[in-house]
Amino acid sequence: MTAHQKRRVTMRTTETLHTDTMLVFGYRIHVAVRPGRPHAVPLVICNGIGAHLEAFDPLVDELDPARTVIRFDVPGSGTSPTPLRPYRFGQLAALVTRMVSALGYQRFDVLGYSWGGALAQQLALQNPRRVRRVVLASTSPGMGSIPGHPLVLSKMLTRRRHHDPAYAIRVAPGLYGGSVRNDAGSARAILGTGTPHCDTRGYLYQLFAGVGWNSLPWLPLICQPTLLLYGNDDPIIPVTNGRIMNMLLRRAELQIFTGGHLDLLVCPAEFAQRIDRFLGGIPPASSRAKGN
Repeated sequence: MTAHQKRRVTMRTTETLHTDTMLVFGYRIHVAVRPGRPHAVPLVICNGIGAHLEAFDPLVDELDPARTVIRFDVPGSGTSPTPLRPYRFGQLAALVTRMVSALGYQRFDVLGYSWGGALAQQLALQNPRRVRRVVLASTSPGMGSIPGHPLVLSKMLTRRRHHDPAYAIRVAPGLYGGSVRNDAGSARAILGTGTPHCDTRGYLYQLFAGVGWNSLPWLPLICQPTLLLYGNDDPIIPVTNGRIMNMLLRRAELQIFTGGHLDLLVCPAEFAQRIDRFLGGIPPASSRAKGN
């Protein structure tokens, strides 16, 4: 990252976070890297729609500090500028792959949450040798999925819940389910409402990326070990989607938890343990072959 403008900030865990703005395929991408042990396989996190990379601070703080974690704002969200033209998941997956290469990594694990789960699936498909393991949380196979309630999905068509605090608290229980039903304020804290993290055009671009996208026909082609995390009270992504994907993925492990769409971020300690167990421990550099 020395070729780019870089600054260092301190996280709540006092670990060092490197943030950077990178130019990849003509897109300016805001990237944050929490460095772990040298040469270890990093974890790349793909955000939900309209979300900024800081939304994953609670989970990253709980993950094994020896694990390198890479986060980024997709074009048009967070502090990544909105491009002139929309993009598709295939293009975005190529962009993320080039970004990881520019950071100096060949192999990587990927965690995709909600909308970012589609991107994670695309990354696994396009990079069968580079993507080592996949975590898919509260996500779907796209147009072939079992949809949530129409009233719930209608609220996902706009970015209002990301910038209107009163609206976010009002709709949170029915929209996200799980622990948010009894603590709507936690949704506001996670989404960062009150601060614009995604403009209207950027949000529409993210919606457009998923139009017509359907992973059901090619899910059996994904050979990487895959952890599926689904809440039994998720109004946005019904748990049935996890069961369908579990049947189609060749090396999947389905874990159904008691909770909703935001529980991964509202109750991060439990999920960080699950993710760390699945991805495996990180041995000391002296006992690890480079690239493993």
